[in-house]
Amino acid sequence: MTARSVATVFGGSGFIGRYVVKRLARAGHIVRVAVRDPEAALFLKPMGAVGQIVPLFADLRQEATVARAVDGAAFVINAVGILTEARAGDFARIQGEGAARIARLAAAAGARAMVHISAIGADAASPSHYAASKAQGEQGVQAAFPSAVILRPSVVFGPEDEFYNRFAAMAQVLPFLPVISGATQLQPVYVGDVADAVIAALSLPASAPRIYELGGPDIWTMRQIMEWILHHIGRHRRLVEVPEGLARLQASVLEKLPGKLLTRDQLLLLQRHNVVSPDMPGLAQLGIAATPADLVVPAYLRRYCPGGKRPGGVAEDMAESDLSKAG
Repeated sequence: MTARSVATVFGGSGFIGRYVVKRLARAGHIVRVAVRDPEAALFLKPMGAVGQIVPLFADLRQEATVARAVDGAAFVINAVGILTEARAGDFARIQGEGAARIARLAAAAGARAMVHISAIGADAASPSHYAASKAQGEQGVQAAFPSAVILRPSVVFGPEDEFYNRFAAMAQVLPFLPVISGATQLQPVYVGDVADAVIAALSLPASAPRIYELGGPDIWTMRQIMEWILHHIGRHRRLVEVPEGLARLQASVLEKLPGKLLTRDQLLLLQRHNVVSPDMPGLAQLGIAATPADLVVPAYLRRYCPGGKRPGGVAEDMAESDLSKAG
């Protein structure tokens, strides 16, 4: 890729986006961070040289702001994603229509390559609005920018994640941990590996596959993951299976509260395994060795341990050197 070319990252201040921004800057690109709150993205600027990382306002619902963000960009990455809706229809507006708009305007602006981050489980027929909107976004991207590469990660982990951190935080304050869909299988993937996949996808030959599913080296059930978390934070908590009916009732209440700890849409997602399909290309085909959670997660879960710290070995070394600085 040509040095000093422009790369636009939509959602660049988010969990995955910040790792992508750092790698693009390291590769020598001018990086536009297209976000709704440029002030909140200023923390990214030290990841590059002076003037190399440029936060820019862009609202996926506003044509003109998206067009400005992709104008002159050689590479466009869409890392925008939401886990819950602030307003009904946000999934479709942001993950469906917004993704299609980025692809259409990127193609019109002459971008050389585009990468769209979707999710395993994207399915137009899914009862989950999240999963259906992810499929809608994929379809829109493929129609507008046929050479775009689509990446579908499983649950993504890293120091800023809302997965391992959430359960560990619950274990700090609750006398037990509720287990919902404990038999559902997940294949957690490290956020740094996802970001590396984005960089690799930008330079794929035309003959390469256009869709990749990204998972880590291990497949665990929800219950196994929660047991693993408790082990690494040194807390003894009873795991209590929550019946489906009670879980729906809890979600109907919790989704109305600030923070939306659990929603009915998330319950629908938890009813399906979230693992890489055996017939789909993945990290290996992109030249990336999947990082085990054991090497990463214990380091950033230390703050949930009694006393706030326990020996972390290799995980501590990795966290101090790279992970704690977003990639």
